[in-house]
Amino acid sequence: MAYVINDSCIACGACQAECPVGCISEGDIYSIDESQCIDCGSCAAVCPVGAPNPED
Repeated sequence: MAYVINDSCIACGACQAECPVGCISEGDIYSIDESQCIDCGSCAAVCPVGAPNPED
């Protein structure tokens, strides 16, 4: 399983700074490379709007 970032992302960059494997990319909204995500939840823990969520 991997995390994905939903449309509530405000592009603040908090998640990117916390990712231990560097799989989060900047854009209009941030995105997670699911093939590199280790499902640690660090991004979700720091997001002020709850944008990163585990993918089903």
